[in-house]
Amino acid sequence: MQTEAFSELFPLFKGANPETLEWLLSVAVKHEYPADRAVVMEDAWGNAVYFVVSGWVKVRRLSGEEVVTLAILGHGDFFGEMAILDESPRANDVIALSSVRLISVSAQRFIQTLFKDPQLHHRMLQLMVRRLRQTNQRYQIRHRPPAVKLANTLVELAENYGQHSEKGADIFNIPFQDLADVTDISLEETSKIMDKIMSKGWMSIDEEQQVIHLLNLKHLNHLASQ
Repeated sequence: MQTEAFSELFPLFKGANPETLEWLLSVAVKHEYPADRAVVMEDAWGNAVYFVVSGWVKVRRLSGEEVVTLAILGHGDFFGEMAILDESPRANDVIALSSVRLISVSAQRFIQTLFKDPQLHHRMLQLMVRRLRQTNQRYQIRHRPPAVKLANTLVELAENYGQHSEKGADIFNIPFQDLADVTDISLEETSKIMDKIMSKGWMSIDEEQQVIHLLNLKHLNHLASQ
């Protein structure tokens, strides 16, 4: 991948020094995984930072027999940086939701890159603050109606990773249980709300292509803001 395409795909590297990007790509490792394959196991956190070139993954929390999806990530995003920076163990793993292509950079080399390029270091802080803001937003709406919370999840996924068109945005056909987990509502509530949204014509699901078509983002945004 060329440095220009890399910086365009990943907001983290927007404005980074081209020489830094060239060096980073020269030491990066490419990975490809099919759907449902473990991408990062529980004991592998802190070894590298992973960048999602294409496809979708989910980050899960493991607690005994309980498994809960914490986050859903798509192209242009990254994960593993917090485990490197705070050097603490993680009871999490990452699973491919779809076929996925990743690039990984070892912990040592990623930290070297941050020290080499002050602009990249600053950009990293900006994106971490953005993630905290999104987490805070989800916390603030935790007592809102389930439909409002789910609309927020769908809108956020569309804004972050959706393929936009005149009619709306397309996202991966994320399993309802994973949507329920990240929204902090029940599977039954998720199924009912998704059916209602589809009955209104705001959304359709293509099971064969594994795509959720969000056909009316204006109405979903309105619902999310209630």
